[in-house]
Order: sequence, then structure tokens, then C-alpha cells
Amino acid sequence: MELRYEVTGPDDGPLLVLGPSLGTTRHLWEPQTAELSRSWRVLRYDLPGHGASPVAKGEFSIEDLARDVLALADTERFAVGGVSLGGAVAMAVAALAPERISELVLCCTSARFGDPGPWLERAARVRAEGTGWLAGMVTARWFTLGVDPELAEPVQTTLLGTDPESYALACEAIAAFDLRDRLPRITARTLVIAGDQDPSTPVEHAETIAEGIPGARLAVVAEAAHLANLEHADIVSGLMSRFLGHGRGLKVRREVLGEAHVERALVDATDFTADFQDFITRYAWGEIWTRPGLDRRTRSCVTLTALVAHGHLDELAMHVRAALRNGLTPDEIKEVLLQTAIYCGVPAANAAFVVAQRVLREDG
Repeated sequence: MELRYEVTGPDDGPLLVLGPSLGTTRHLWEPQTAELSRSWRVLRYDLPGHGASPVAKGEFSIEDLARDVLALADTERFAVGGVSLGGAVAMAVAALAPERISELVLCCTSARFGDPGPWLERAARVRAEGTGWLAGMVTARWFTLGVDPELAEPVQTTLLGTDPESYALACEAIAAFDLRDRLPRITARTLVIAGDQDPSTPVEHAETIAEGIPGARLAVVAEAAHLANLEHADIVSGLMSRFLGHGRGLKVRREVLGEAHVERALVDATDFTADFQDFITRYAWGEIWTRPGLDRRTRSCVTLTALVAHGHLDELAMHVRAALRNGLTPDEIKEVLLQTAIYCGVPAANAAFVVAQRVLREDG
């Protein structure tokens, strides 16, 4: 199947693939895209017969959709997420190719969407009558009572524009889906988001996922139904940004400081220091060190200078090693320290040379 998609964000950013729910399009993720695209290359796709994607030409399974998503990512290791059916596809991707997935974000979804009967009945009725009869019923389940009509109406319009046969085939794929016994195969860092008033995928479904995937985190959004990312966009955006920022930051932190150093820091973390470790991972490494405006060599030069200026010699030793890992030569590190002698003071530079020379001897 051909899944049409749209990509936003920096060309050199890590890849994040997001899928929509049944009856919606990639635009479902619009509230989160601007913020996530600051550091991620966000790929949002349309399901078969939804939005820009061609209609389905025959039956398909959720695993078939998962293979199509893996193909969109080519050979990259990437993060993946989705709402409802899109979340089920993301789970299937993470179970099919655990080595390819770094983070997994599951919003208002399920490892099994209940008894197959109602889904098969819905498929039959949509084939007979189209999607018009669904609009009121479905949107009542997608939002809590009293939601702003300006939020609900575009979603209803999108549903009415969905190809009926493709919608029916998706219902049949949902009816056959059951990933519960495969959840332990998923190794990606996982965030599960649920709406506390979601009748389609209740909190109990989210709890099943969170208990089945090792180390998964569960966040329940208050006063939210099935499309929590629309109804409470700021809350869901914040949850995703913090979670994905930590994952990206941890990767960069390991690359710059080395596996051994980061592992020691994480192992040594206590209840008292864990929040600080999370803070520096998300903001220092996930937000600043990943910005495209400076390369890592330049950032190492800036960091060395700042540490000399403030006399942070223990941190300086760590960042001399990081500078070598980022591609600076000993001669270039020497030039940075000579520059600090002029602008930070000779005593500060003298102490820095002692630390740097020790590190270079130890690592030489």
C-alpha cells in the first residue's frame, strides 16, 4: 500500500513518525507538530483511503500497515507514535522491528480494541450506507461534552471525506488485532497517554499496554476523551516533548560524554538527584547540544571556555575528553586554552592546562 505523508523539521534531525486514528488524517497531529519539529524530522502519514493516501485495493492487517511505516523510514532507527489505530500501528512496528525503534508514543490506543463483533458490524454498515451515519456517534466518543464545535467540526468533515471501503477494511483490521502477548517484545522507551473519559480505549486499555511493555510510562489526561491530543493539545504536547527530549538528549549525551560516564551517572542517581539528571538530559543535551546552528566541535570549544572561566575543573576534565570525542585535536584544545588565558585570566588558564594535560596523558 502507498501511504502519503508530509515531513516537517530539520533535515538532519532524528526521525519521528506519527500516525492518525481511524477516520482522521495526518492533520490530527497539527497541534503537536510545530513544537516537535523544532528538533525532530516529523513524518505524518495518512491511512489508506484517508486524506491524501490512495484507497485500499484489498484487505490489509495492522501488521501490513506497520511494514509500510517501516518502509517509509527506510533503514533509519526512529521514534514512532500514533493515536488509536495509528497507535496500534506504532506498537506493531515496535514489536516487528524492536532494533529499529528508539522511542514509542501511544495515545488513546489499545493492544486489543475489544470484541471483534461491533467492528465487523460497523464495517458492513459503512459499506452499505457510507460514513455519514458515523459522524455524530463517533465524534461524541472522540470529545467530552461541551467541547468547542470549532474543534469537532473539522474532524467530522474529514470523517465524511474518508473512502467508505477503506474505512471498512480498516475496521476489519482492527477487529483482528491483538498484540497483548507480544507487548514484552517491545524494547523502545515507551510513553502511554490515556484520556480519563475515553469510552473507545478506556484507561484500562492503556494500563494493559503500560504493564506489558517493560519500563513503559503511563500518563492519564484529565477531562479528555479519545482525541486527547486535540482536546488538550498543550498537555499532550508537553508530555511528548519532555519524553522525546529525554530520549534524544540521552543519545547525544552518550555520544559526547561516552557510554561509561553516562551509565555511572544514571546508576548513581537517587530519588534526590533523578529529577536533575532528567533535567540536564532533556534541556542541556536534548535542546541545546542538538540545535543545528553550531556543530559539536564548536560547542566543545565554547563549553571548554565557559568551564575555564568559572573554574569548574572537574567538569573541564570531562569535557576535554568530550572535545576529543567530538573531533578536536590536542593542538586545537591547546589553542582554546591559550585563548582563555587572555579573556579568562592566566591563573584560570594555568589550572586548565594542568587538568587538560593530565587527561591527554591518561587518554593518550
